[in-house]
Amino acid sequence: MSQKERDRHRKIALRCNHSIVTEFVLEGLTHRPELQLPLFFLFLGIYGVTVVGNLGMILLIAFNSKLHSPMYFFLGNLSFLDFFYSSVVTPKLLGTFVWEKNVISYPGCMTQLYFFCVFTIGECFMLTAMAYDRYVAICNPLLYNVTMSPKVCNMLVIWVYTMGTWGALAHTIAMTKLSFCGDNVIHHYFCDILPLLKLSCSSTHVNELLVFYVGGFNVLTSTSPIIISYVFIIANILRISSAEGRSKAFGTCGSHLTAVGVFYGSIVFMYFRPSSSNMAQEQVASVFYTTVIPMLNPLIYSLRNKDVKNVLRNTLGKR
Repeated sequence: MSQKERDRHRKIALRCNHSIVTEFVLEGLTHRPELQLPLFFLFLGIYGVTVVGNLGMILLIAFNSKLHSPMYFFLGNLSFLDFFYSSVVTPKLLGTFVWEKNVISYPGCMTQLYFFCVFTIGECFMLTAMAYDRYVAICNPLLYNVTMSPKVCNMLVIWVYTMGTWGALAHTIAMTKLSFCGDNVIHHYFCDILPLLKLSCSSTHVNELLVFYVGGFNVLTSTSPIIISYVFIIANILRISSAEGRSKAFGTCGSHLTAVGVFYGSIVFMYFRPSSSNMAQEQVASVFYTTVIPMLNPLIYSLRNKDVKNVLRNTLGKR
């Protein structure tokens, strides 16, 4: 934010009668009445598929011994993150299509922001843990069961949720230090960091630094191991003599690479985009990573994974 914009915020703060905002109004995705109902059913359908897909994946992995391996342990946790990640945002999004004025209280807004950050950052590091699992499986297959022991897997998952919790606390505590007075309409469909900063009538310099440095730290520390893992994986695969062996090895990584690409692509576009991008571009990016990706992940892993398809087929056959 430029110095001129900061001065404008200070002037607003001086003009306002010290009334503190106790609730926010979520603007939603569109003001066009003819689109409200179609969009409601569209996102309701997406959320339904997300809930069924992720809960189904969790139950499938939990109750089938054939899927009790480190790879599926991480996949189950990814589905857990996707389910709650979507549930933090989508119900409020659906409300913007139904109610004329979709209101969220100040504590509710900060709570939504906190859990959104927890699950978003957690997903970043869960994808990193899954990349390490694939590296061990392909580059050190004989030591796989020893290296990826239950203790190691549990420690990696604890690390994932710890990073998510600390990152979310940093952003949420900094946000509660800001003053909000006057305009309380969030030009978005949930309480995200950037739309809230635009409403503040106090200096947002610290928050902007947190977005840059904490966000940059999370992206670098989660993507660097993924890149390094896949450098070794690709080098190892290229040494395989048979085309069938190479295809099989690439097949075990295809789902993970797809999930990484779509998730990080939308995150980077949203939070590290050029300042010239408009609100419509922001909303498209945020819709993609808050509602579409949690729906796609279980589909990607179930449709591209032979073990999951076989277990699902057998389970449905017994039913």
